Amino acid sequence: MCFRQIAVTTQSREAFFLPGPFDPGRFCLLQIPSEALKGCVLFVPAFAEEMNKSRRMVALAADYFAANGWASMLLDPSGCGDSGGDFSDAEWLGWQDDIDAAYTWLSERFGVTPVLWSMRAGCLLVTDWLRSRQIDVPTLFWQPVIHGKQHLTQFLFLKAAGEMLGDSDGRAVMARTRQDLASGCSVEIAGYTLSPYLAEGLEAASLEAFPSLKSTTTVIEVLASEGVSGPNSIALQQKWSAMSIPYAWATVTGPAFWRTQEISVALSLPVVSLDALNGGVGEL
Repeated sequence: MCFRQIAVTTQSREAFFLPGPFDPGRFCLLQIPSEALKGCVLFVPAFAEEMNKSRRMVALAADYFAANGWASMLLDPSGCGDSGGDFSDAEWLGWQDDIDAAYTWLSERFGVTPVLWSMRAGCLLVTDWLRSRQIDVPTLFWQPVIHGKQHLTQFLFLKAAGEMLGDSDGRAVMARTRQDLASGCSVEIAGYTLSPYLAEGLEAASLEAFPSLKSTTTVIEVLASEGVSGPNSIALQQKWSAMSIPYAWATVTGPAFWRTQEISVALSLPVVSLDALNGGVGEL
């Protein structure tokens, strides 16, 4: 049966707030299967506008998981989406506290260990959370950002691009923006007020510093056409292999839905993801 046919409402949904640092709390959307529970997943979203662009894709996947026995919790970190606070209030360590709250609640609700599901820069946040909490659980990563420093640079570039500056002026704006962050000032970028505490955490994060786990990490990349992963992904795989990190790496074809101008989806992504979940994550 194809994805379009089985992504239907065969489960119940609960929307609620977990207590958090900002009223009304941390917004969560829980989807519960109508059939016997196979497991549960906690979704940690992408960064800034990529979070908004990917909401449709994530919702479709959560529907698909629930239709096939997997409960899912979609978390809006503090200052994002429907959670309390503004983006200017967001901090990297505060977002790790958000994962704490959601992970604990989900574990207690279903009595099983959740799989950590994330995408893009959210994968960096999950990586830091696993390391700092010394927790060993399976993870499912969609199109992960490998280097937080590069991702932050790309985000800061939006400030220069938004002002339609030339290369030299753009570099000057980038330098001033980094200087403002380094001095402890928040900066306005593409409608988002970025705090130095959030920027510092993102910049320092890297998948190359992945914690040593026994549980498997499954990475799924979305490629525009049939092919192999790019050089950065291959280099990461080689590094993880050298570190004896248990992982599986798969690719699917589809649009880069996290950055396309129009909302788009990669329909094969949930199918491959479910295969990984049913195999204990990693058995592709």
